This record gives sequence, C-alpha cells and structure tokens, in this order.
Amino acid sequence: MRVGPGGRAHLSYCTNIHPGEDWAAVRAELERFLPPLRGALSPDEHFGVGLRLSARAARELRSDLGALSAFRGWLDAQGLYVFTMNGFPYGGFHRGRVKDRVYAPDWRTRERVEYTLELAHLLVALLPAETEGGISTSPISYKPWLDPGEWEDVLAAGARHLAEVAVELAGIHETKGTIVHVDIEPEPDCLIENGEETVRFFQEHLFREGREVVVRGTGLTAAAAEELLRRHIRVCYDTCHFAVQYEDPAEALDRFEAAGIAIGKVQLSAALATPMEQPHEVARALRPFAEGTYLHQVVERTGQGGLRRYRDLPEALSLLERSAAGTDAREWRVHYHVPLFTEGLVGGLRSTRKELEEALRLVMERGLSDHLEVETYTWEVLPDELKTDLGTSIRQELAWVLARLDALGTGGPGGGG
Repeated sequence: MRVGPGGRAHLSYCTNIHPGEDWAAVRAELERFLPPLRGALSPDEHFGVGLRLSARAARELRSDLGALSAFRGWLDAQGLYVFTMNGFPYGGFHRGRVKDRVYAPDWRTRERVEYTLELAHLLVALLPAETEGGISTSPISYKPWLDPGEWEDVLAAGARHLAEVAVELAGIHETKGTIVHVDIEPEPDCLIENGEETVRFFQEHLFREGREVVVRGTGLTAAAAEELLRRHIRVCYDTCHFAVQYEDPAEALDRFEAAGIAIGKVQLSAALATPMEQPHEVARALRPFAEGTYLHQVVERTGQGGLRRYRDLPEALSLLERSAAGTDAREWRVHYHVPLFTEGLVGGLRSTRKELEEALRLVMERGLSDHLEVETYTWEVLPDELKTDLGTSIRQELAWVLARLDALGTGGPGGGG
C-alpha cells in the first residue's frame, strides 16, 4: 500500500510468515493470502508485497523465465507489486530448528553474495517503474561462532563482499535506472547488533575496505566510491531488535542521520518485555515462549543501568528458575516478535509497542524511509492463547499500522492525511 504524504511510502508485511522453501510452495502461499488481503485493506489501490525467497526458491524462479514472467503478470492482474525483499534467512525458516542457522551462510562467504545478487536481479524484474527496491540482510555474522579476536577480520570481509554487491547494484542503476539497496539488519548477539556498532561498521570497514573494492572495480574516486556505497548499502531498522537493546528510537535515528547512513527499510515489530519485580512469576509467564524453532535472545537491564545478555530464552529461564540470574535485574526484553495490536500479553507480560510507535512517528515525520514492513513471523510458535487465524492476524496488524499512521496525520492507502 502507498501511505504517507503524497503516497510517498510503501507498507506491507513480510511473507517470511508463510512456510515454503521452493518456488512452487511460495507461489501457492502468495496466491492464498495476498488477494484477500488486498481486497480487505486496499481494494482501490495496489497492494505492496514484502517478498521472502529462500536461496532455493530464488534460484528456481530466476532460472525459469516463464515462471518469472507469469508471476509478474499475476502480480499486475491482482493489483499487487513487490517493493522489498527479505534476504536474511538463506535456507529453511519454518517447521524445524532454525536458531543460529538463520545467520548461515554469513557475509564471509560467496554463497551470501550470490544469494543477495540473485534476489537483486529478481527484484529489478519485479519492481514497478520509478520505484526503489530494498533487500534486508543479516548483520555480517553471529558473535558466538567467533573468537573476539576474529571480529574485525570478519567485519572487514563482510564489508568487502557488500561492496562487491554494491558495485553490481550501481551497474544496474546505470543501465536500467533502478535503485536497489541492501539493508543491513542489526540483531542481538550478531557482529552488528546496535546503533553504535552499525555506525562503526560503516565508518571503519565499509567506507575503508569496502571503498577500496569499489575504487578498484569502477575506477571512481574515493569520494564517489563512498557515495555509491551510501546509496546502495543502508540499514534495516527493526523496531523489535533496537528495543531489545534498550535503544531510544530518537537517539538511534539521530545517530544514523548524523553519520549520513540511510534507513533503507523499517521493520515494524514488537518484542516481549517485563519488569523483574517478581522473577519467579516472570519465569512462569515466559516459559510458554521458550520454544525450539527460533533464537530468542534476552537482554536484562540491571539496577545500575548495565545490560546483561543471554543467548536464548530457555537458557535465561533456566538460570532465573534456579535463582542464578543477577539479583539486581530490573527488566527483561526478549527477541520474540509478538503481535503489534496487543500491548498487554499473557501473564502480565507486555510488548515494546510504545518504542515501535515512537520509531514509526519519527520515521514518518522526518521522511527517513519509504519502506515499511510488518515483520511478525512467529505465529506458528506463539502460545495458543495468542494465536488467531493467520489471514485475520495479518489484517489486524496492517490495520493497526494504518490506524497509527492516521493518528499521526500521515495517511493510509493512497497517501491521504
């Protein structure tokens, strides 16, 4: 959907919510869910799509020109359009153990480069005219896989590979006039997990090692190479991830603006949060969320204002239940994407919806990004009392966002307001 003043921005949800790792399965899910959603939410306007394709599905679609042409024709006939892709999960993302596998292959590898470029060429084939495209991607690698002494080398390798991708994206821009950007998505426990680490990566690695790759590959001056990187490598601001890190939205967005780093996409998502006044009650309330598919990192705020981190909710709960967690704990925030339309959850738990609303307000008021994507992917693993019919859940989340945009005076479908 086009939203905001003049319909400047695009709003959708990420189809990583749907199972399917091959193209046939993905296409079936899109046909099942997208037309009814457009009819309910945007009957008189085109409806945007946040497309997720695994590496397998991307290869299948790009190698079959007939299937790609048929898909583009179906999108047009249904009043749908793709404007963004999720290039974070490379392989399986549903109905099996994902956990830290979601970060593999990381940005040290050719596989990650080739997958991202595959998505870029597909996106160019699907984008409407005069529309920028974005691809969110993983934040280089996962810290627990590495010795801390390796972190700088891995960041440098990731910067070089991202720069290689940027050079090809610049070539697409030059020949086709289409801008596609890759949007790095900071996440807890990854090599880039917060605003400070994001800016540091851009300034100390992408604009150094990465810039050298661009200069060698294009013959541009250093200044022009950096401009190319700023255009094609951006940030995906996931509101759940930044809230888990206790980052104030205004401070985080100010930090990126001051560094001249663009926000390519905002993923609208909310984390679990709870005060720690009654730790054992908290443990009981959180236990149903300790499931075996996804990683749910926990960040604890202590009485002294420090942060203590746990790699996954089951590990954190085990310590809490044995009273081994820090007794000075004041709050837990959990990387568990929960429904946007409910702030109060089971067992007295809440979500970080206020942080999401503040980030959305700032992004729209400042015009920081034209890509808005709801990204609650946990419907299959939510506790039963939070589950509803999937189509209804998606409609409720998008309707909630549209209501917030109306409240902000920035308008819903068609850009009214």
